[in-house]
Amino acid sequence: MVDAGSGRELGGAELWERVEAEAARLGGLPEGLLLSPSPSRVAAVVRYLGALASCRPVALLDPAIRPETLLTLVERYSPAVVADPPSGMPVPAGYTPGAQWIRDDAPPVHPDLAVLLTTSGSTGSPKLVRLSRDAVLANAGSVARALRLTPDDLWPTTLPLHYTYGLTTLNAHLAAGAGVMLTGDGLLDRRFWETADAFGATSIAAVPYQFEMLRRLRFDPAAHPAIRMITQSGARLRADLVADFAARMARSGGHLVKMYGMTEAPRVAVLPPEHLAARPDSVGLAVPGGSLSIDDGEVVYRGPNVMMGYAESAADLLRDDELGGVLRTGDLGRLDPEGFLFLSGRLRRIGKVFGLRVGLDDLEELLRGHGPVAAVAGDDRVVVFAEAVEPRMREELARRLAALTGAHWSGFDVRGVERLPLLPSGKVDYRTLEAGL
Repeated sequence: MVDAGSGRELGGAELWERVEAEAARLGGLPEGLLLSPSPSRVAAVVRYLGALASCRPVALLDPAIRPETLLTLVERYSPAVVADPPSGMPVPAGYTPGAQWIRDDAPPVHPDLAVLLTTSGSTGSPKLVRLSRDAVLANAGSVARALRLTPDDLWPTTLPLHYTYGLTTLNAHLAAGAGVMLTGDGLLDRRFWETADAFGATSIAAVPYQFEMLRRLRFDPAAHPAIRMITQSGARLRADLVADFAARMARSGGHLVKMYGMTEAPRVAVLPPEHLAARPDSVGLAVPGGSLSIDDGEVVYRGPNVMMGYAESAADLLRDDELGGVLRTGDLGRLDPEGFLFLSGRLRRIGKVFGLRVGLDDLEELLRGHGPVAAVAGDDRVVVFAEAVEPRMREELARRLAALTGAHWSGFDVRGVERLPLLPSGKVDYRTLEAGL
């Protein structure tokens, strides 16, 4: 690991000693779940690795988590340890205050449980995905192989580490013996590129919104000669951006890699770069160790990296594996004769705003007081149709959703309609709305 702020490098025996020391520290605390905010900093990553090494399940959280959301998670899941709680927050009953909150009588957890990730940002129920230790390790190895990572690779943290795509990229690089440059700077910061070039970063991982940012920056891979790869996941990347960035990378001898995954199975498919030109609309082949099939139009994935199930309370943390390695993704798609997957839509009511998953039904509920509304998923943004909404109110509603979800307001496209289309059942006809995007 490289700390971009100080320039210090931590690896090999020294890194493992830090992880072992953290594992020993965590092992001395009461047994149970660890809630851990996860900024792109060495201490947070070492804590995560220490939790894995000590067989303590860890829920990775947004470092900017709102106090009320954190308290809800504490109330629901009764963790044994809450790391780095915000200063000034009231300490929940039953916890010892300090730099970390500790509870002596935390409920038991399943021995296979390793990592928990949130599914829907700040909206709706704070449901968690339960990943076993075997699933985390299998996913790390399969992604490392699919991306052909080597010990010479170095990834700068362009994505949050509590976000599935970011954590998967971190794990894959560590599994390959490669490096990770931890930085709080974003793609728009000159210091990010200066540091990335100084340490020889070899890849960029981005969601579609970040591709838009890179295009506005006139990103030229030739100006960063060590970069050989840019990977994409998080939502569908528009065809023009696929062609644009594939060409940019090819001119400098690199390549674009499209991927498909979800929190419930952190990586499902990867499109080998040599197949991109012939299949630009595909999200790729199943990752090593996994397989894909189609059941009544729905994409079904089988693999060792599938979650154990969801958790909505502390009691769920003790539940056995409920899926047996089989995940019905909720996405519609088809497989060509060679096994390449092409997505065509969604069954589930989930959208993404600049990579952040949001429940579309939850968004509708948040705006229910403004009259009939319907939310549908666009390309890395959400379109909200509202009956009889005045033009001046559209931006106000978008900003309200942004405040409630933590996503930028420009990711919510609020449109006025005279009447929402309805099915004979009286339910909203979402397919008609999606067809008009």
